[in-house]
Amino acid sequence: MIDERLMARIERLSGLKLSPAEREALRADLTRILEYFQKLTELDTEGVPPFEPLPGRVNVWREDEPQGSLPQEAALANAPDKEDGYFRVPPVFGD
Repeated sequence: MIDERLMARIERLSGLKLSPAEREALRADLTRILEYFQKLTELDTEGVPPFEPLPGRVNVWREDEPQGSLPQEAALANAPDKEDGYFRVPPVFGD
């Protein structure tokens, strides 16, 4: 199900740097998970009602009212890395 090309893509997109043993273990785990979900598609769900976590309850939506935001100092107070008044994060794309 999951070949080396797909594993390389998953590794790149997730930002992981796996050893060959870790890559193989993850590939095996992901394959088992996908096989399990494939097996679920074989179940006969005719007549089974959709899942309803709280029967008889409906969402209670609140009005979306504008409110003040945090001051910049408060927002950055616990930031592990900041620069020039902004959060500093590792690059998402590229090396």
